[in-house]
Amino acid sequence: MDKEVSHEDRGFQEMELDEIARKISDIGKWREIFHFHRLEINSATHQENTGEKFQEHHKSTDSGAAGARTPQDKEQGRYPSKVLYSLPAPSVTSKWGSFPVSLAMAMGLRKILFGNTVHIFSHDWKKSCFKFHEPSSDLSYALEMGKGGSRAIQMAVQVHILKYLLFTWSEKGRDFCSLCRTSLGEQREALSAALADTLWTAGERQKVIICVITSETCFPSTGDFEADGLTEQVSMDSFDLQLFEFSEKEDAKKFIYDHLQWFTGEGRHGVILFLYSLLLSRTFERLQRDLDISTSHLLQPTGGNFTCGQAILNLILTGRASPHVFNGYQRGNSEALLHGILARSEVGFLQWNKDGSRQQELSQVGSRLKTPKFPIWLCSINRKCSILFSDNKLLLSDWKMEHHFGLYFYSGHPSQKEAACLTIDTHSHHWEEVQQNENCVPERPVEMVIRTKWKDASVKWNGTLPFF
Repeated sequence: MDKEVSHEDRGFQEMELDEIARKISDIGKWREIFHFHRLEINSATHQENTGEKFQEHHKSTDSGAAGARTPQDKEQGRYPSKVLYSLPAPSVTSKWGSFPVSLAMAMGLRKILFGNTVHIFSHDWKKSCFKFHEPSSDLSYALEMGKGGSRAIQMAVQVHILKYLLFTWSEKGRDFCSLCRTSLGEQREALSAALADTLWTAGERQKVIICVITSETCFPSTGDFEADGLTEQVSMDSFDLQLFEFSEKEDAKKFIYDHLQWFTGEGRHGVILFLYSLLLSRTFERLQRDLDISTSHLLQPTGGNFTCGQAILNLILTGRASPHVFNGYQRGNSEALLHGILARSEVGFLQWNKDGSRQQELSQVGSRLKTPKFPIWLCSINRKCSILFSDNKLLLSDWKMEHHFGLYFYSGHPSQKEAACLTIDTHSHHWEEVQQNENCVPERPVEMVIRTKWKDASVKWNGTLPFF
């Protein structure tokens, strides 16, 4: 009898050993999977520090709707309950650490963008990223532009890419020919520098917050918060947003460079991640001070989509989300104080609209944007963004150079294979050319926007078919 019992016990032990061996094998398989994706489970210290880091951040950024967390927030699941996974470069993440986006912060982002927490980004927004044209091609220095409202953000970032490649890459600068030979490495360097510089300026040169996607731990939709697949988890395709904070611009630049795939990879919501990073670097408190009675939120509904208001463009160009383009402050119709551009910008902005509805006094671009430190302008032509730029750094520092000079025009349209080379003559008169050539069209939008800066200038397209 005893022998029979021992035999049964031995059988159970063998079964248990088999089960343990199977589980160990499964662990090995999961370890291989995580190793393949360069993912490792974070230590418990990360989760212990997460709450402290989050509370520190909120005390320094905003005490309003997206303010400090309460004990009830934890109870309601606003901290991720699952084990988080680190980012593709464990050495970097362990060095800098991160903290998650809370429900309060996510709602704050929605409100400052849409004016409510119900609207979400469209498919065009979600698939937009920062992707260059082929290296060493005629447009190797330029981003491929998407559709919809995200296109304006891509164009505004392109302005900073040009600033870096032309004027801050080296002390000697670069000319247009070398610009057209931009390599893959230079593309990565320029985009990292442009994003970091923009975030650093928005953070008042004190702090940068970088928002990235890591794992699948977030919070569900509620009656007041509509799921968008980014700031909460509603399915296995959703993600967790993690925030990384930097007090040095070079550290932020290196971090972006090491993880550039978050912003350049298709399907990774690169433009939205940059926009979130921009707003969080600026902080909700500063954004509220930047805006005025004319603008309560940053995205405007247009034709079933959301487009960027002037405040977002100004935030990218100048570091401040001013809703207007005139210099300084002006009184509106209600005598309320409206906010414009407070200092000369490093990069510029020009605009022209055929219907003229926005060409009133409050929509006139002031000299602080018309005459920037570097000869690069984001242009709004009939409410579509494009870029004018020169490779001559001294163009705007010597008035004699503005008599006869060259500009390059990039529209971002898929059919454009190279930048248009324009010759600007401010001593001749464009209406004389119209009289000499009956087939000449007097109101070409690109020429009209140029004349908002150089009045009565003559524009030659040098063999390029004029853009309308």
